[in-house]
Amino acid sequence: MRNLIGIAIVLGLCVAPAYADKPEAKRQKIDNMAKLTLENLFEQEPIAKKYHDKAYGYAVLDNVKVALVISGGGGQGVAVEKSTEDRTYLRMGTAGINVGLGAQKYQIVFFFESEKRFKKFLNKGWIADINANAVAGTNGVNAEATFHDGVAFYQITDVGLMLQADVAGTKYWKNKKLNKK
Repeated sequence: MRNLIGIAIVLGLCVAPAYADKPEAKRQKIDNMAKLTLENLFEQEPIAKKYHDKAYGYAVLDNVKVALVISGGGGQGVAVEKSTEDRTYLRMGTAGINVGLGAQKYQIVFFFESEKRFKKFLNKGWIADINANAVAGTNGVNAEATFHDGVAFYQITDVGLMLQADVAGTKYWKNKKLNKK
């Protein structure tokens, strides 16, 4: 019996650090996704680098969306204040009404022109969308990128097939589990 208790304690001590490191591993995975997404965006759309250079901060989020009369999706990402490299890890959820069918995995990149707009995004987190698109295949970049109300954004399609006209709202919020207190 003592041997079983000893083995349980040793296993517990070995497993505990893995659970303690889990948020760090998630943060690293999100940071890597953001880095690769930005590199991909700058390669496909060189003008995006100019928005990045002018921006106070940016956010990169990975999302999956499904549509069939209603649309819904979710994902996670990170917002970065460029001057300090402070990172705020985010979650997102989107829902809407649409005429469409399909599923899509994509990344969204936001560039925020000012501190005020960046902080508003972090603290309020709502962005409403009205869009129509047809996506098929593995790569595609939304060509729109102008600062509008202090924000420029790109949507990069990863994989999926989606045909839709969508009126949706997306909520972004701070991920309490991944942000250091």
